[in-house]
Amino acid sequence: MNQILVAIPVFDDVLARLREHFEVDSCGDAPITARDELIHRLQGRRGVFVAGTPTIDAALLDACPDLRAVCSMAVGFNNIDVPACTARGVLVSNAPGVLTETTADFGFALMMATARRIAESEHFLRAGRWTEWRYDLFAGADVHGATLGVLGMGRIGQAIARRGALGFGMPVIYHNRSRLDAAVEQELGARWVDKATLMREADHLVIVVPYSPASHHLVGAAELALMKPTATLTNVARGGVVDDAALAQALRERRIAAAGLDVFEGEPAVHPALLEVPNVVLTPHIASASLPTRRAMANLAADNLIAALGGGAGQPPTALNPEVLPLR
Repeated sequence: MNQILVAIPVFDDVLARLREHFEVDSCGDAPITARDELIHRLQGRRGVFVAGTPTIDAALLDACPDLRAVCSMAVGFNNIDVPACTARGVLVSNAPGVLTETTADFGFALMMATARRIAESEHFLRAGRWTEWRYDLFAGADVHGATLGVLGMGRIGQAIARRGALGFGMPVIYHNRSRLDAAVEQELGARWVDKATLMREADHLVIVVPYSPASHHLVGAAELALMKPTATLTNVARGGVVDDAALAQALRERRIAAAGLDVFEGEPAVHPALLEVPNVVLTPHIASASLPTRRAMANLAADNLIAALGGGAGQPPTALNPEVLPLR
């Protein structure tokens, strides 16, 4: 029976599924973060179950020659060197699709909390500072009818656009590497614009692009300088897409009104300057964190592992490099 390593904590019922097909070495309640320990525990293992961590690169693959499948329960896979895996015949999979609607719900909620200053006003109330009603007490920005800008119009971006257009009457503008089909644009009520126009015209900018070297600091000081002083920025994509230091400075100087951030450069560390400004809502990378969705993500990763290592019928459902399968 093939041996696998589950390198992150996961649902008991998902572990039970995996144990029907494999000898499972589980990390238990604590993820494996030390690289030396990860390499040691991957010796003799044919598969590994991961999420946005740990890092799987060429050096680790060379140190773990038995590894044949790296299956992640996350959508993003910037922690996995897919070309290095492909070159060594190691299948890689992620978990797209199953978290689209839940992440869009959260992204829209975070944008609304940012626009309406919900976190800032709650801290004010909890500190016992609320003593009177005022006409301008935490007056924020309207969401309904405001221009929604979406940077990255994949599944999640389209789901956020749909919520804005159909639910809140928001004109939608977007920027993407490739333009959507005209029929999809019409359904969403969305208009393609270049990135500079997106930054200038959006009242509420939501960022949902995947992270890659090409998208590193896609939104930095120059882009922030284009935004309206009344605008908000929400990032539910990946840390590193936004220059957190530049954003903190823009927030401190009130060059944009507010930001909502679920992801950060170098997370779980957060840039200290972001902790010092009041006009930012911070959440710990939980956009997909509903129990049904997280369970679906974990089960999809398990499906990929089972199929990749010959424990089930058919091909791995969401393989990123299916071309390695005939070579194995």
